[in-house]
Amino acid sequence: MKGVVLQKNADKFKVGVNGDIRFIGARNLKKEGIFVGDKVEVENEVISKVLERKNLLIRPPLANVDTLIIVVAPVPKPDFLLVDKLIIFSVVKGIKPVLCVNKTDLDGMFLKEVKRIYKGVVQVEGVSSLDESVMKIKKHIKGITALAGQSAVGKSSIINALLKKNVAVVGEFSKKVERGKQTTRIVELYEIEKGRFLADTAGFSKLSEEYLEIDEGELKSYYPDFLKYAEKCRYKSCRHTGGDCGVLRAVEEGKINIMRYENYKIILANLKNAKKF
Repeated sequence: MKGVVLQKNADKFKVGVNGDIRFIGARNLKKEGIFVGDKVEVENEVISKVLERKNLLIRPPLANVDTLIIVVAPVPKPDFLLVDKLIIFSVVKGIKPVLCVNKTDLDGMFLKEVKRIYKGVVQVEGVSSLDESVMKIKKHIKGITALAGQSAVGKSSIINALLKKNVAVVGEFSKKVERGKQTTRIVELYEIEKGRFLADTAGFSKLSEEYLEIDEGELKSYYPDFLKYAEKCRYKSCRHTGGDCGVLRAVEEGKINIMRYENYKIILANLKNAKKF
C-alpha cells in the first residue's frame, strides 16, 4: 500500500493510507532519511520504501511540495525582502509561488499596494482568516502546499479557518516590538480534501541566500519584471547595477518597482559575499 507521511515524531511516523491515519515505524530504513511529505510504501504496518521525490526542503524538512503560499499582512511590518527570496526559492525548487495578503479586514489599501508591486511577478490573493474570503486559498492547494512567511502574519489562523477547527497553534503579536512569536514547532500535513494537503511548518521566517542554490549570475533570470527591459542592456551579461543598462533606466523611469530593484541588489551582494566563503 502507498501512503503519505503526515508527521514525524522520533522513530514513529503518522502516515495517511487510503484515507486512514496510521502511526507506524520504518523497516530497514534510516529514520532521519524519511521526511514529512514523502510518498511511501507500507507493508505490515511499517514503512518499507520511500518513493522518488519531486523536491526536498531541508529547512523546514518537507518533501514533494507543489505550491508555496507566501503570507504577508499589514501587521507585522511586511518583510518584502523575504517575500522576494521565497519567490526565487520556489521557482528554483519547481514549486509554484502564490502571494497571499492576510488580514485584509485591517487594511484594504495594503492589498492594492501589494498587487501593484508584484504585478506580472506572482499571483496575489487577498483574504482574511476571520471571514469566508479565506476560502479563496483552497483553489491553490494542489498536492502538498506549504504556507510561508513571517511569524504572526496569520498562517496558523488560515489553516484553522480552512479546516474549520483549531489544529494549529495561533501565536500572539507584540505591538511593542512589532514582532510575532513563532508557535509552530514541528512540520505536519493536514488533508484539506482527498490528495490535497496543507503543511503547517516552522523555518520559513528567515531564508539565507545559500538556500536559494543559485549564483549571482543566475539571479536576474528569476525577475520576470526585469526581462523585457533587460533586452535593452548593452551587454547580455549585464548584472543590472550600472552602465548602459535597460533595467536601471526602467527603475529610474518608474517602470520597475524601486523596492523590488533594491531587494535584487541586496540579494545579489549577499550571493557574491557567500561565494567568498
